[in-house]
Amino acid sequence: MRCFPDTSFLCALYRTQFSSPRADEFMRGLSGGLSVSSLLLLEFRQSVRLQIRLHLNDRSKGFSQTEGQQMLNDLQIDLNAGLLSTIPVDWSAVHQRAEALSSAHTIAAGHRLADILHVATALQLGAVEFLTFDVNQKKLAEAEGLVVPV
Repeated sequence: MRCFPDTSFLCALYRTQFSSPRADEFMRGLSGGLSVSSLLLLEFRQSVRLQIRLHLNDRSKGFSQTEGQQMLNDLQIDLNAGLLSTIPVDWSAVHQRAEALSSAHTIAAGHRLADILHVATALQLGAVEFLTFDVNQKKLAEAEGLVVPV
């Protein structure tokens, strides 16, 4: 496996934002589908649903139910078409690696659990590149030898 994305990369693919052109360009240059984990899909879907809820409670926050549902539909279309493919993961091994990453990096750099789990998953799957637009997560990935090309 060449590369593994995080949630910020998926968000850039499915909702227009500052980093979307770079995500789109990377995907155009990718041969074959992009591997994702079930955890990554869960976090992305949960994030979209939370943004919908925020918008329902305060129109100045999050995004509309129509926009959020379109993001979820587009994700499913890409999964069905093979542009994204869910890869099996040995979660026990990922958790062990995540514990080591947490121990080595969190006190000094303040990483979230989901970010540590995505980097640990990439490492466990043998990825060379890590796709993220999150500055702190990029630092973690690079500290662990992953290349962040976007």
